[in-house]
Order: sequence, then structure tokens, then C-alpha cells
Amino acid sequence: MKNTYESPLSARYADAEMKFLFSPDKKFRTWRKLWIALAETEKELGLPITQEQIDELKAHAEDINYEVAEAREKVVRHDVMSHVYAYGEQCPKARAIIHLGATSCYVGDNTDVIIMTEALQLVRQKLVGVIRVLSDFAMQYKDLPTLAFTHFQPAQPTTVGKRATLWIQDLLMDLEDVEYQLSKAKLLGSKGTTGTQASFLELFDGDYEKVKQLDQKIAEKMGYRACFAVSGQTYSRKLDSQILSILSGIAQSAAKFSNDIRLLQHLKEVEEPFEKNQIGSSAMAYKRNPMRSERIASLARYVITDSLNPAITEATQWFERTLDDSANKRLSVPEGFLAVDGILNLYNNVADGLVVYPKVIEQHLRRELPFMATENIMMDAVKRGADRQQLHERIRVHSMAASKVVKEEGGENDLLARIAGDPIFGVTLDELHTIVSPEKYVGCAPMQTEEFIQNTVRPILDKYAFVPTEKAEINV
Repeated sequence: MKNTYESPLSARYADAEMKFLFSPDKKFRTWRKLWIALAETEKELGLPITQEQIDELKAHAEDINYEVAEAREKVVRHDVMSHVYAYGEQCPKARAIIHLGATSCYVGDNTDVIIMTEALQLVRQKLVGVIRVLSDFAMQYKDLPTLAFTHFQPAQPTTVGKRATLWIQDLLMDLEDVEYQLSKAKLLGSKGTTGTQASFLELFDGDYEKVKQLDQKIAEKMGYRACFAVSGQTYSRKLDSQILSILSGIAQSAAKFSNDIRLLQHLKEVEEPFEKNQIGSSAMAYKRNPMRSERIASLARYVITDSLNPAITEATQWFERTLDDSANKRLSVPEGFLAVDGILNLYNNVADGLVVYPKVIEQHLRRELPFMATENIMMDAVKRGADRQQLHERIRVHSMAASKVVKEEGGENDLLARIAGDPIFGVTLDELHTIVSPEKYVGCAPMQTEEFIQNTVRPILDKYAFVPTEKAEINV
């Protein structure tokens, strides 16, 4: 509908797969799977629940009667009980045992954990895709010298490929965090109203072993190894904070990449992809604005600030629970994931279509390299018998003069010509051009790049070889 607000994260940025994870269908179907798991386990542990009742629940696990639930919620003002009622309308034989012994958080919190876990798995898949693309880029340009920058001032050269390894390293750290979080994923389980499982202890006539088995069996039926050992009514909201902190980390990595690309595009050394009919500016037709990288930065800023929401929620929960988390969670968690999904789509798209301009890179490098080569020039002259202190002073004088030509007169850097014309150095201009060959000043960058990709990155990519290589499609 065009007369109703729609989140840009749904309309413009996130993919269908991530949007489905946070959809009503996913949520309420998971609620019903949890109710089935609860009923099955209670039956297995001896409660008077029949197979006929469970079969009836399974028969209607997917066909959710939303209109009944919505009408009921207007009356009772409780979303979980409204869906218990709606499910019972479809399953009259099982109505009496739906949600038996449970509290709202049994379906609400367990579902949240399941959805966040599956969303993290999707994030992991997209992270791997971006790392794969950047790894190919790094190897392609591992030997191409380029000016490095500290403080955005020209510094000792690196290579285009080596710079890409810095982007990859950040993403590997993010991937480690995602994998660690997934490795310890666990459900809330069936903990009752304040986490004491009192209702279940009553159902099982004081048999604590059966109460513990209930948790474990439900976890296994839902595909998890375990439940939280203790809780209040809810799982600790620190879990949400930890997960969004990981999303914030991914956003930070992506923003750093996007800022580097924006700066490189200003220098005309590297550009993000620009489509044949794309318009860069409504007024200035010649412009090629880095709009995709800017969008990464924009969405990343949102995710970084969004991660404060669950941190504050965790810090302000009272005792066994308060409800000031609910409305916030409905916003901060899904939108954090949708935004990161959009960020990784953009990151993949930009990284896969980067355009490198070696001639411009070489031009910038040769403009600055004479200053950086002066120490080598001086050392060579010392080997031929010149006085180091006299050489240092002459280089200082020539460097200042050449810098003045560049900065004040807008001319080319003529430092090499000045040195060649000074008899104290005893070197020709051709010899100096050999000395300042860019490849001699990149240090170990090519070898570092190759070893990093082969020894660090490749084993990770091999581990996730099953993740398909996809071309990320982005909206305007």
C-alpha cells in the first residue's frame, strides 16, 4: 500500500530469505512447532496426552488461521493466548493440552532464539561470500604497487592486493565471532513463569528428573543440544546484546571498507561498479558518485547505533523479568539483521565489481616516490665515498625546492632531476629512475598477501565450499 509507512529495510535493502525469517509466518509456525514438541515430550514423559491429539496438532502446524487470532487478540489483548485459542479452534481434540504448563516466553523466547540463530547462519553465509570475492581481488592485485596512507598522507608504498587483505582480516574476525556465537546456541527451554519450572514439577508429581528431561528433549526436537541451565521468565537479554554486538562488528568492518573505496574513488585509483545507464547526479551529468559505498556507510551507522538497544535493555531488566524489552526487541533485533543483510549484499556487489586504474595509481606513486627513495639514494652515494652529512643537507635542500614546485607552482616533482644535476651524488637520471622503481618499495606486501590468502583464508573458504558464489543484486 502506498499510503502506509514501509520500512526501507524491507522495501529496498534486505533479501527475501532474511525477511522471511522475521515474518509472521516464520514466527507463528515456529510457535506451533514448539507446542507440538512440548506436547510430544509431555506424552513421552507420562502425561495423559494421546497420539490422536498430537497428530491433530501436526495437521495444522502450517495453516495458521490469522483472522481468528487477530479477532481474539482484540478481546484478550494477549498475543500468545490469542494464538493458543486460534490453534485450539483448528484442533478441538487437542485444545485442552496446547501450551500445557508453559508461559508465554516458552514460545516467544524460544522462537526468538531459533530465528536469531538461523539469521546468524545466513549472515555467516554472506560473510563467506564477501571474503571469497575479496580474496580473488587480493590475489589479482597482490603485486600492483600503490601509495599507502597514514593520516591520509602519502606513506611507504603497499600493494592494492595487500590493502584488500586488511578488509578481509576484519571480516575474518567477524566470522570468528559469528561461529563462536552459533557454537553456543541454546534454547530457553520450558522454564515457567519465574524460571523455577514450578508448573512442570506439579504436572510431573514432583519428579525433578522428568522436569529436566522435558528441557533436554524439547531442545533436541528443535535441533539444539541444550537449554540455558537457569533463567528468569526469559532467557538473559544479554544474548540479544551479544548478537547485535556481532552485527555491529560486521557493520564496522563494512563501513571501513566503504570509506576506503570512497577515498580511492576520489583519487580516481579504484571505483565501485557503475552501470551503463546509471545517473550519478541529477545536476552534474559527468559525476560518478560512490553511492553504493555511501549506502554501506549509512546502513552501518544505523546498525552500530541500533546495537545499543539490547545493551540498554539487558542493563535495565528487573529481577525475573520486565516487559520493557518487548517493543524494543520487535524493532532492534529484526531491523539489525535486515540492515546487515543489506550491507553484505552491497559489500559483495561493490567488491565483485571494483574497477582499478593502474595508470592513475602509478602516476600518484611516482609523484611521491622520489621523496621516499631519498634514503636509498643517499646510502648508494655513501657507498661510493660521499659524506653522509653533506648528502643529507643537499637532499633536504633539493626536497624543499621540489616540494615548493609541487605545492606552490602546481608543477611536477623534479626532485630526481635536481639530485642528478648535483655532482655530489654522482648518479644519472636514468640510474635514479632504476632506483625508484615502485616494486622495490612495497616490502613484503606481495608475499604477505599470497601467504595470507593461501594459509589463513583458503582453509576457511574450503570449509565453506558448499556456500554458493552468488552475484548480489541490489535495489536502487
